Amino acid sequence: MADTTDLLTYLQRGRDAVLWKLDGATEHDIRRPLTRTGTNLLGLVKHLAAVESGYLGLVFDRPFPEPIPWAGADVEANADMWATPDQSRAELVDLYRRVSAHGDETVRLLGPDAEGSVPWWPGRGPVTVSFVLVHLIAETHRHAGHADIVRELVDDSAGMSAGNSNLPDGDLDWWADYRGRVDGAAERYR
Repeated sequence: MADTTDLLTYLQRGRDAVLWKLDGATEHDIRRPLTRTGTNLLGLVKHLAAVESGYLGLVFDRPFPEPIPWAGADVEANADMWATPDQSRAELVDLYRRVSAHGDETVRLLGPDAEGSVPWWPGRGPVTVSFVLVHLIAETHRHAGHADIVRELVDDSAGMSAGNSNLPDGDLDWWADYRGRVDGAAERYR
């Protein structure tokens, strides 16, 4: 198993990618649902704050010290997946950063082999900090992928990070040609 420094590095890359997708987007664009299920950029941040506060807080008896009302068992379904009008971008981004710092501190204090219990995984035995970090890396990067697609739907922005798009270097004409070829291949199966 990778040591916790490596795992925290990969988790942070996912966190950074999700937050980067908010940069330069309007308040409307970070809140508007762009899929049938309502996926939106700021909702992904809100969701990840709740998820991480549980996994690197409650699971290891180090609850995040601030209330996260949308993370309770008695809340409306998907309350953590969208920002209400009274929840600002700054508030939710700052919360996510505080939750992340608290989670990182949990990892450093307890170490990779410390055990905890996930109450929402009934019948599952104890989990280690390392196991939970791998789970959170997968969860965070999954949602970073959602954010990448949603942001591309907003304004055609795409890429992995500010310094590394991880995409071919193509101008608008190249991308239009590429998309046309992909579409043409798909049309053969209509």
